[in-house]
Formats: sequence, structure tokens, C-alpha cells
Amino acid sequence: QVQLVESGGGVVQPGGSLRLSCAASGSRFSIYAMGWYRQAPGKQRELVASITNGGSTNYADSVKGRFTISRDNAKKAVYLQMNSLKPEDTAVYYCKVDWYGDPDFSSWGQGTQVTVSS
Repeated sequence: QVQLVESGGGVVQPGGSLRLSCAASGSRFSIYAMGWYRQAPGKQRELVASITNGGSTNYADSVKGRFTISRDNAKKAVYLQMNSLKPEDTAVYYCKVDWYGDPDFSSWGQGTQVTVSS
């Protein structure tokens, strides 16, 4: 059974930094892409950043220049370095993994809370 374990959330002051981690296990399939989404209260879940197995990245305009996504293919892990955090970054952050399969499928983590507040 596929399992995604997230860590790294917490409370930070504006301008601070956090690093989120997500490790995937329990699947014999290969990973195509990994990413981070977030959902703030009363809002829809939105893409924050994604990275393919080839290293191509995609970022939401609101986080460009502040957040950096990276991955470790051997560990089936993805990371999100978040710098210059703003109160509007407050949300539950979810890890998502897209797997090659028959058919292809996706898995979601349980979510980790990030709160940016003074």
C-alpha cells in the first residue's frame, strides 16, 4: 500500500523559512512527478510546485523566487524549501506523487500545517 509521509510544517514568523519533506513508500511502480499543493481555509487546493523525474519544475506565480522544490529519486522523496514566508502562505500543505502504472495513478499525503504569523 502506498504511503506518503510528510514532515517539516510548523509556525514561523513572516520572513522566516521552513523545509517540507515527503517520502513515498509501498509501491513497486516508478514515479513520474512529485509536487506540493496547499489549501487555505475557505479556499480551493492549489498547486505550489511540482518536479518531474527529469528535473523539470513548475511553480505558482505567488511563490516564484521564494520556494524551491527538489527531489531525491533514490529515496523517492520530495522537498520544498520555503523562504521569505508571508502570512498568505499559511495553509495545509499536501504532497502529491504521480506514479507510472497500469493505469497511471496519484497518491496524496495527509497534509502538514504551515502557519506564518507574528
